[in-house]
Amino acid sequence: MTAAIEESNSDPRAFRRALGNFATGVTIVTARSPDGVIVGTTASSFNSLSIDPPLILWSCMKTAKSSPIFEAATHFAVNILASDQLEMSNHFARQQVDKFADIEWESGIGGAPIFPNCAGRFQCETYDKFDGGDHWIFIGKVVSFDDFGRSPLCFHQGSYSMVFNHPGDASKTEENTAESAAGERMLNHSFFLMLMAIRAYQSKYRPKLEALDLRLIESRCLLVLSDQPNLNADELVMHVNAPITEVHEALGNLIDRGLIVPIGGRYELTDEGNDKASQCWNLAGEHAVEAFKDFSQEQVDNFNAVLRGLIKY
Repeated sequence: MTAAIEESNSDPRAFRRALGNFATGVTIVTARSPDGVIVGTTASSFNSLSIDPPLILWSCMKTAKSSPIFEAATHFAVNILASDQLEMSNHFARQQVDKFADIEWESGIGGAPIFPNCAGRFQCETYDKFDGGDHWIFIGKVVSFDDFGRSPLCFHQGSYSMVFNHPGDASKTEENTAESAAGERMLNHSFFLMLMAIRAYQSKYRPKLEALDLRLIESRCLLVLSDQPNLNADELVMHVNAPITEVHEALGNLIDRGLIVPIGGRYELTDEGNDKASQCWNLAGEHAVEAFKDFSQEQVDNFNAVLRGLIKY
């Protein structure tokens, strides 16, 4: 779909959806103000800028409550989240009185909080700041970094995801021997097999949603609310595998389309929403029939029994 942007009539949500095609990592950026206030915010805008000198950048909305502290801080830290730190991402994306309560952290350079068990960490001196429309672009000079080598948490098209070796990369150079060996182990490890199966399943399911004019996260919200009505956004997050910010975005889209209604911070389907949810269930059912067509009913039943057992684990 091609969309031209006219300054007087742009669609921010459509623009955000298009930007969602670019997969990113997920970070929590932290800082300490001169008077001792600490802040942390989930951000996917982190990027490298320069090797010599070692510079990185990230951006923060000008209207964010934490923005003045990042502007005043002499240092900040970028904590690159590992694949098992999904809840950390959602925690620091929420508005709350004290984001650091009950969170394990230590004071880094300049007092910026740093977290354990990340994929990597960069501690930075504030180097420069630029105007970026509705965001400030912060540039940091890296003064210390940690590389823990853990698999990173990723974000793509409104959902969390993980990194896997691309099957098209068949090169067998000496440099990637370890990666190739890891790939072989992954093919015999139940956890990675489940993740790869989900990716393969969704890769053929996602395009079918275009016929319903829905994003994957929007369809998941409708399916969950049709089965468990009257949930709030935090409860939906537990079921749709997406950042809390993207859940709010999806809910806003569904409200605008008249598919759900907010009632006291919770959400229910409208009559049109129930009809659309039924279409989603039908589509999901048809896709399941297609995906499992080469398996016997006994195999499918056993597969479902194993999944239920893992859920209770």
